[in-house]
Amino acid sequence: LTLAVVLPQHNLTYPWAWPRVGPAVRLAAAAVNSRRDLLPGFTLGWVFGNSEDRHGVCSEMAAPLVAVDLRLAHQPAAFLGPGGLPLVTAGAEAHGFDDKSEEFGLTTRAGPSHRKLGELGVQLHRRFNWTRRALLVYWDERVDDRPYYFAAEGLYVQLPTLRNLTVMDVVFRDGGNFSFIIQEIKAKGR
Repeated sequence: LTLAVVLPQHNLTYPWAWPRVGPAVRLAAAAVNSRRDLLPGFTLGWVFGNSEDRHGVCSEMAAPLVAVDLRLAHQPAAFLGPGGLPLVTAGAEAHGFDDKSEEFGLTTRAGPSHRKLGELGVQLHRRFNWTRRALLVYWDERVDDRPYYFAAEGLYVQLPTLRNLTVMDVVFRDGGNFSFIIQEIKAKGR
């Protein structure tokens, strides 16, 4: 059985980069293969594909192409990273990955989700009796994997479960008008 691993190969800004996850993959495969009762008649192997683009960023363009190449070349039974097979990932934090009805039905997170951040926000609002407004201010460059947008999304989706709570958001970018943002906070945050 082959496990295909599609992760950033060198960029250590990602907690799931290969230098961090690779040793665990090697140990897990060795542990599974040392116990013949786990996969009788099979040996677990793995192949690696780099999900980084030419700038070293984990890319939504590069990763699927690498996954397709690995699928065609090795016919993996499962993916660690992106793919159309059972997927175990340290990523997929965004709220949209919670929908298991179709596209993400085979996705299993091995890390935190932004939905959990949203649930924490709900608990804080209940605990401190914050009942009227929530203002989400976040950075969004729209050129990377948009981590702040998706983190705010968890809050944006979960906070309205508190009835009668108004949730607003303010987006800012590099070189943005910070005076405008302060005015927005003053106007919308009260």
